[in-house]
Amino acid sequence: MTELLPLNEQEPEEKPASMEIKRFVIDIIETILLALILFVVINLASARVRVDGFSMRPTLEDGEFILVNKLAYKFTEPKRGEIIVFRSPVTPEDLIKRVIGLPGDRIVIRDGNVFINDVQFQEPYIAAAPLYSGTWQVAENTLFVLGDNRNDSSDSHAWGLVPMENVIGRSLLIYWPIDEWDVLNHNIITAGIP
Repeated sequence: MTELLPLNEQEPEEKPASMEIKRFVIDIIETILLALILFVVINLASARVRVDGFSMRPTLEDGEFILVNKLAYKFTEPKRGEIIVFRSPVTPEDLIKRVIGLPGDRIVIRDGNVFINDVQFQEPYIAAAPLYSGTWQVAENTLFVLGDNRNDSSDSHAWGLVPMENVIGRSLLIYWPIDEWDVLNHNIITAGIP
């Protein structure tokens, strides 16, 4: 006599090996596609940049890795004091510097001080006062940038203005080495500057 088991107690049918392999392959393909999508989205929104040199000392050190927000200036404009990454207008490399002058600004550097539209710009983050002098008028769709290590930086005082289309993004934080991890302080100062 054959014994019938209730439905919930019946033995499950075994799946053939080919079904298990097919499911495994589908899982692998889904994982690879998800990883690819995440990679593309992350790279559209951010960049990782290695600091090369000492032009941003003491804020940034040689060899540190910076996370950059590539979407920062899609909806807003750069501000004075922000640390940006951009394609150099004179060499085939990406640079990281601090925004000092915005379109329409008149920049004067004299006696170790930076003046923006005749107002002295307070800079608590620089390594030392600049030993050079000059006057620059910031044209439309350009920025005037300087390294925090003013006397050891190739920047706008040496080669001119940065076209706005060269800007890659706004630096967010130092993520490597781990013991140097820090959110960057952009020292945005607008008080008193027209």
